[in-house]
Amino acid sequence: MGGKLAYALRETVQNLRRNLVLTGASMMTVAVSLSLVGASFLLGYGVDNVTQRWQGGIEFEIFLNEAVTPEQRDRIQRELDGNPDVANAVFVSQEEQFELFRVLFADQPEYLETVTPEVLPPSFRVEPSIADADVIKALGDRFEAEPGVKTVVFAEETVRTLLRVSGITQSVIFTVAAVLLFAAALLIFNTIRTAIFARRREIEVMKLVGATNWFIRVPFMLEGLLQGLVGASVAFGIVYLVRNAAQDAIRGVPLFDGFVVVGSQVATTGVLTILLGAAIGAVGAGVAVTKFLDV
Repeated sequence: MGGKLAYALRETVQNLRRNLVLTGASMMTVAVSLSLVGASFLLGYGVDNVTQRWQGGIEFEIFLNEAVTPEQRDRIQRELDGNPDVANAVFVSQEEQFELFRVLFADQPEYLETVTPEVLPPSFRVEPSIADADVIKALGDRFEAEPGVKTVVFAEETVRTLLRVSGITQSVIFTVAAVLLFAAALLIFNTIRTAIFARRREIEVMKLVGATNWFIRVPFMLEGLLQGLVGASVAFGIVYLVRNAAQDAIRGVPLFDGFVVVGSQVATTGVLTILLGAAIGAVGAGVAVTKFLDV
């Protein structure tokens, strides 16, 4: 058993040294393709994290007509106070809306000159008691039909938009990554097949003296496995560095508040990436050598 293992390791090292250029190219292709795969995994984790955080604190705002009557406003207030799905509701007057408007557009005085409190709608800022986007949407739709209500705006729309955009982005990344993974598998396949073709006479002799298919196949599969592992490790290193840089870049941006990927999620992505690289390398090599075993 020890002799077979030593033979397999020795043959693996020799095969790698014989095809340094092709070996390097296949490793880099695996690294690039798995970098995209790892990035898409981390992107998915980040979107899930920020979505859960947003859904845990979704608020919606009921904007009233500027000419809303006190009776209409009081009725909406009573319905909000008596609704079990509403945890808190705060009335914001036109004067308070104007103060907020002045803060938001402090660097654009031309807007401040043309806007007065009378043209800004009063509103109710509502904090739901349940963190369910569908329930919150139904609640907002209910109040939007009330007399005196102008419109209802809530963060659920932003969450759904973020999910839709991120879903499209992930699909594109996965598609490109799948194409590159296929290219990497082909490159490893060709690398191994070139090495086998150069030694086909030796393989024929080994078969004639009784060597089993697996005895011949294992060194080449180890070669493919090693190429996949090295490429996947480089890919994980790239993804890890990009993840840190990206989180530093978006830190402090309100829209991406909570868009973080924790260490356990990074570790899971790394393990999956390395296993995927190893599988691509070993399977590609195993397929490549099969043709030359029929002697």
